[in-house]
Amino acid sequence: MSHGETVPSELRYTKDHEWVRLEGDCAVMGITEFAQSELGDLVFVDLPSIGKTVTRGDTVCVVESTKAASDVYSPIGGKVTEVNVALKDSPELVNKEPFGTGWLVKLAGVSAEEVGGLLSAEGYTKLLSGK
Repeated sequence: MSHGETVPSELRYTKDHEWVRLEGDCAVMGITEFAQSELGDLVFVDLPSIGKTVTRGDTVCVVESTKAASDVYSPIGGKVTEVNVALKDSPELVNKEPFGTGWLVKLAGVSAEEVGGLLSAEGYTKLLSGK
């Protein structure tokens, strides 16, 4: 982890570099600082429709950078209740604040067990460092 990525301890992570923050029975998700740094400058975020139901592993949205377009997979199952509309005009928020204003979607009806099965900050840090 030579880049010194931030890995907030209160979040859960996937091996595909997505993060989840539980808020009651809803979850906010986005991509990690590592993911956005690998992608480069984002130029477009294709967000899902409100009401779309996803299961873990489904493509939930697509982020396009100056390098390539990449699918973002849903770390957990749920129903899309909100999307970050600010990203339509300012996709660079994902680069600037991937854990803050650069969040992607909010899911409702999520399972705390499913979230609990994701990587902890410690586990994700080990993944990044290759240990």
